[in-house]
Amino acid sequence: MTGNALRLACAAALFAACAGSPSRLRAPLALPSLTLQQSGTDAQLVGFDAVDERVAWAAGARGTWVRTTDGGETWVTGVVAGAESLQFRDVHALDARTAWLLSIGNGPDSRIYRTDDGGESWSLQFQAVDERAFYDCFDFWDARSGIAFSDSYDGEFPLIATVDGRTWERLPTDRLPDASTGEGSFAASGTCVVARGDSLAWFGTSAGAQARVFRTADRGRSWEAVVTPLAQGTATTGTASVAFLDDLRGAVMGGDVGEPAKPTESVAVTEDGGRTWRLAGRPQRPGAIYGGAFVPGAPTPTLVAVGPSGVAVSTDFATTWTTVDTLAHWSVTFGGPGTGWAVGPDGRITRIDFPR
Repeated sequence: MTGNALRLACAAALFAACAGSPSRLRAPLALPSLTLQQSGTDAQLVGFDAVDERVAWAAGARGTWVRTTDGGETWVTGVVAGAESLQFRDVHALDARTAWLLSIGNGPDSRIYRTDDGGESWSLQFQAVDERAFYDCFDFWDARSGIAFSDSYDGEFPLIATVDGRTWERLPTDRLPDASTGEGSFAASGTCVVARGDSLAWFGTSAGAQARVFRTADRGRSWEAVVTPLAQGTATTGTASVAFLDDLRGAVMGGDVGEPAKPTESVAVTEDGGRTWRLAGRPQRPGAIYGGAFVPGAPTPTLVAVGPSGVAVSTDFATTWTTVDTLAHWSVTFGGPGTGWAVGPDGRITRIDFPR
């Protein structure tokens, strides 16, 4: 039996076991098929963005980027010149030719690059100057407007934004609640900030006194902060990923990244746009969740969560979960109804297909 076939058989067995316990299921459970694809690199992959079901980009360690234009049948990989030592943790793509990469690190290691020729060349758009800055993730409202988020210092969160897709400027913080000591986010999947619609955005925090979600409805000119029920209060607890199904329903995921074998409060959900949060169900395997994404077009609110413990699926808005893979993954994104990818260590790219 091939490795893929064995993994699918295990998923089927898990489904059969859960099917025998109807009290555990509150929605029809349709498990996806998982297919390992050849990325062409052994670099750890962290950031991922799918334009649609054929075009997708990944980003990772050693200045690495990866791209497909045929649904993952083949991948092209490259390294950004001058960024060979950097860790790219986030990527945002417009199409097969245009994408941005965000690297993490203190001060000058926090950078944003853009390509307009499918990765043949990259232009440096932003480089942090203050050594205390550490940019974790970014997201875009449209082809020209985006926002990036840094860990805090001096009691404030540095936020930068672009309105032309090419230059980045610091946002004012006079209407942004103060940060607690050490508060920032885990750059685990490039999904600690989400931009949606014309002006909504959220970012989740960790490593401070509380695990909070910050919400703006005016593209970052003003913010409100809400405490979540995720594990919190230490340098290794809090939020790693934020995902929204629509303007009202969303989820924050994380836990304790320092305790891979310990079950913790790792998922919370909102139904009012992030104004309030309640604790949701916990995936069966312990450890923190690094990334999560809703499946667009699913018949019920379906969420996929990934982390060092594997891949878990919920089809009832994070109430109950089924483990479908035990390999480590850091990020997951969907490019259309039922089709997405998860990425992780050693250049791992796994295509995820839900039944239609």
